[in-house]
Amino acid sequence: MHQPENQPAGIEIALWQYSKNEGDRNRWMQSLSADERERAATYLFDRDRASFVAGRYLLRRLLSMETGTPPAKLLLSPDNHGKLRLEGHERPQFSLANADGLVAAAVASGCDHLGIDCERADTEIEAAAVDSYCSADERRWLAELPAPERGRAAVALWTLKESHLKALGVGLREDPRNVAFSWKDSIPVMVDGGDRDRQWHHRLVESGSQHVVALAVCSQSGFPGISTRLFQDDSMPSE
Repeated sequence: MHQPENQPAGIEIALWQYSKNEGDRNRWMQSLSADERERAATYLFDRDRASFVAGRYLLRRLLSMETGTPPAKLLLSPDNHGKLRLEGHERPQFSLANADGLVAAAVASGCDHLGIDCERADTEIEAAAVDSYCSADERRWLAELPAPERGRAAVALWTLKESHLKALGVGLREDPRNVAFSWKDSIPVMVDGGDRDRQWHHRLVESGSQHVVALAVCSQSGFPGISTRLFQDDSMPSE
């Protein structure tokens, strides 16, 4: 998609509760590169292998629609920090995340940085882990929440931080406590947002499932338009 410079970035988010059918997975593998197929074979647990294959299949389908290149012909390679790049194309920007039973991908052409993350909402996070990734203010905020809300809120903070660090391409090499959030009108806002030449936006995305999905985008042209859809693999039905 072409994005005029004076228009806000347009972001497409695709969420996929993928099939557990082995026949489907074998078909998805045909769209992956040889390196990706080799990597899939190294996963010890079937659920991890299925999640990886589904994620790369979804990403290749979306990028194929953006570039007009068949999914299997796209050249994806990691940069020095492990962030995937599309060889031969400066745009679109994209990000991929997976959690048990769900893969999420975001694609955009008019932003500077883009990151997405997802986690199961019922993930149990121990107190020591919260201390390791939450700022003092965030820990106080969590402690003040009613107990039934605290677990999901902790997961939400984690996904917000992960999406931001993925957008920067640094992952957990950066201390997550340095990326802190507060809330304004129920919208997450990064505290001490940094470089004034860039404008960060963060959102929690409705997933339609038992997952928390977070998006981070840096766009100098204003708040990005976000389109979210549930991906349907219509290339061939499950048998």
